[in-house]
Amino acid sequence: MSGQPAVPSPAPAAIKFPIALIVGIAAMAAVMALPTPADLPIAGHRMLAILVFAVIVWVTEAVSYEASAIMITTLMAVLLGTAPSVKDPSVILGTSAAINMGLAGFANSALALVAGALFIAAAMTHTGLDRYIALHTLDKIGTSTSRIFVGAIVVTVVLSLLVPSATARSAAVVPIMVGVIAAFGVSKRSNFAAGLMIVVAQATSIWNIGIQTAAAQNLLTVGFMEKILGETVSWADWLIAGAPWAILMSVILVVVTLKLLPPEAQSIAGGKEGVAKSLQDLGPMTSAQRRLLIVTLALLFMWATGGKLHRFDTTTVTYAGLVVLMLPRFGVMTWKEVQARIPWGTIIVFGIGISLGSALLTTQAGQWLGQQVVVHTGLDAFGPWGIFAILAAFLIVIHLGFASATALTSAMLPIMISVLTALPGDSPRLGMTMLLGFVVSYGFILPINAPQNMVCLGTETFNARQFAKVGIVITIIGYVTMLLFAATYWKWLGWV
Repeated sequence: MSGQPAVPSPAPAAIKFPIALIVGIAAMAAVMALPTPADLPIAGHRMLAILVFAVIVWVTEAVSYEASAIMITTLMAVLLGTAPSVKDPSVILGTSAAINMGLAGFANSALALVAGALFIAAAMTHTGLDRYIALHTLDKIGTSTSRIFVGAIVVTVVLSLLVPSATARSAAVVPIMVGVIAAFGVSKRSNFAAGLMIVVAQATSIWNIGIQTAAAQNLLTVGFMEKILGETVSWADWLIAGAPWAILMSVILVVVTLKLLPPEAQSIAGGKEGVAKSLQDLGPMTSAQRRLLIVTLALLFMWATGGKLHRFDTTTVTYAGLVVLMLPRFGVMTWKEVQARIPWGTIIVFGIGISLGSALLTTQAGQWLGQQVVVHTGLDAFGPWGIFAILAAFLIVIHLGFASATALTSAMLPIMISVLTALPGDSPRLGMTMLLGFVVSYGFILPINAPQNMVCLGTETFNARQFAKVGIVITIIGYVTMLLFAATYWKWLGWV
């Protein structure tokens, strides 16, 4: 009927997904058909084939990430289980040992931290504390057009400290910003509305870099550090390294967005009243919100002082907080409420991601690939700064094909660490790994490159062209500023 939105035909999706899956299987088979290099174990050769399959499936989104995780585990069990053992090639590894390798990621403390972080994020949305904090922050910042942009970033920073999930943070902030846009009485397609939502998405990615517990890919990076390098970076050290860059980029983000998408007016009547009305509708802080706020602030203090005032690691501290939040009478959620709100698929994908990276190294595939990169690119001729510049540029470009920073981290970071390990000399591998972990969060150009981008895109306030217009500039400036930080500040801290 005329005037009604057209219903898209399901045929293209139904064709696209099997074709992409077939391409992934064909590519895996093609890699396996290649002769095995003399210095690469057969199990390592097969792991490279599995990696190719994983990258294709993740980039094309041929199947859900949860389904791909089960597929990858099964492939590891069958292909590695029927391959000779790396330690003793005269013995077949066996499917039992191979499936244990495929599930090894579920015994990693980083996975436990992700699960705990998702619990806290669920508690925030369940109690409405995230919305309470966001509205009060906006009320204090002010509601002129420029201050709203700054306020959106301040809200993002505050929630990045308290809500360890980028998707949950954007889901909390977006409805508030939609209300602000409505209170201003401007069109959803105005430059003001578009700029505000783009700032929310981009600031979320920026502060994923500044705060270790702000994003799952950071915790995955920490997991690889512990597994491969045998050491890690504390929450406070990560903040000291990443927050100054994030602060600088936040200022640049506001300036760039105001320049490229200038608001229709510098001050729009009704903004202050809109926020005040939302606060009035929200009412006073509830008892559950107060208890959750106390626990999260205590967690923040413990995270920040780990290794300085106490010896408890981030995961242990987080789980102690979860115990308090689930205590009878004092707690804020029951287990039934928790399990309904936590995206369990994210935990599965995260665990398999760690398993994939660990298996690449256990089978010597990662080390072999890293050695090939060093030998054939001449990377060993560069100093630490040059190596970071090249690898960071590579990650930024390849991220364009990924819809998940977690998937990108799973596929590429073990190889990056292997490259760093294969380099001659005494380069600071731990620090370089952290900095490359920063670059994994560069989802600035395409809406599909990060879930928070898609949450904001769903408001229909901007299009992909407007997002890329701001995102390309932010990406270029962000890359250049990272190179400057690597040559100065991060070098002074001993990370480069």
